[in-house]
Amino acid sequence: MIRLPRFTHLRSRRVCWLFTGAFLLGLSFVVFANLLIVHANRDRIYSRISDIPAHETALVLGASRTLRDGRPNLHFSNRMNAAAALYHAGKVRRLLVSGDNGRRDYDEPAMMKESLIARGVPASAIVCDYAGFRTLDSVVRARQVFGLDACIIVTQRYHNTRALEIARATGLNAVGFCAGDVALRHSLRTEVREVASRTLAVLDLYVWHRQPRFPGPREPLPPLGS
Repeated sequence: MIRLPRFTHLRSRRVCWLFTGAFLLGLSFVVFANLLIVHANRDRIYSRISDIPAHETALVLGASRTLRDGRPNLHFSNRMNAAAALYHAGKVRRLLVSGDNGRRDYDEPAMMKESLIARGVPASAIVCDYAGFRTLDSVVRARQVFGLDACIIVTQRYHNTRALEIARATGLNAVGFCAGDVALRHSLRTEVREVASRTLAVLDLYVWHRQPRFPGPREPLPPLGS
């Protein structure tokens, strides 16, 4: 039997400890990032319309109207229901719908506007942001491009804490309104992916200082009633 030199064994052990240490460090950061975002923003989330303070504008975060297999996307429809409910209750006077329009055949803001109009929201109360490619883009552009100082962010609870952390870190005074949750069997993959998204958000905000893909030009919202 051939025996490896002693230094080879030592090197293998060191590599093993190095990978183990890196894994544990990475796992610790994931846990830290998620706890930070959830804990820091849990008191700014509302589930009942009667409790949420009124604002001029709600930022409605984008999603596709249908899933890849053609079924209706319940995340989308529940967000539209929540946004329309805020408007009809007089909690907001305008909806800024922000989503992905990166392909000619895919237009989240147009889908959202059409769905909101079908729910009785007048077209004049809806403004589209066609460059909301990520949550960070949507939230940062709401302030830097559209000039919002404060707003209600509309999305599901699991997503809202991350959106609110982005708002807090970039100077947008926001509270979150939670759209109806989707049964876990339909949202498990999305919510597991959110763990990674929160981790990436901490890196984007506090390490890389990442900016939206399209940061401008400024498009201040017109005065309400104009």
